[in-house]
Amino acid sequence: MASPEVGREKSPFMLQPKSLPSPVSKSSKTSSFKAQIMLRVFAAAFTLAAICVMTTSSQSFPLLGFTIKAHYSDSSAMRFLLVTDAIVCAFSVLSVLFVYRLSRSGSDMKYCCYLFLHDMVIMGLATSGCSAATAVGYIGRYGEEKMGWIAVCNHVKKFCNQMTISMVLSYLAFCSYFALSVMSGNKVMYQYESP
Repeated sequence: MASPEVGREKSPFMLQPKSLPSPVSKSSKTSSFKAQIMLRVFAAAFTLAAICVMTTSSQSFPLLGFTIKAHYSDSSAMRFLLVTDAIVCAFSVLSVLFVYRLSRSGSDMKYCCYLFLHDMVIMGLATSGCSAATAVGYIGRYGEEKMGWIAVCNHVKKFCNQMTISMVLSYLAFCSYFALSVMSGNKVMYQYESP
């Protein structure tokens, strides 16, 4: 006859003790807040630089006896990118202040959810601005033969190069917010799962 202890070890219906998640150390919370603040400052700096490059880019060229000036305001997609960059820059600065205050007062689940929603909305806005400008920039640089649209960047290379730099800076801001969205999402999930 088997001992009761052996029978208990073989029972498939036994509950096994579950290890509780280890509490997050203060240093990891501090480094998380520092990373959040850094990424938000980077996003603000990238978008501000993109705005400066875009607004100062213009180039004139002669065509059939006329002087034509290329400027960002000639394209609705570039104007849209400028507006989205300005919004991303402003909200990045505001969110730096919010995260700094949150780090001093301690994190609350409600505020982490708000921060996650903020990061997702700003990331979506940055994506829309970058996508619109990229589509128009591609046509400006390479044209579209089937539609009969010619490339104009061979006439205004300096202008196109500056607009490319501005778009790259905007994409870097998008990457910052993508990383922030992942970090905020992980923080919300951790706080939701922790007892």
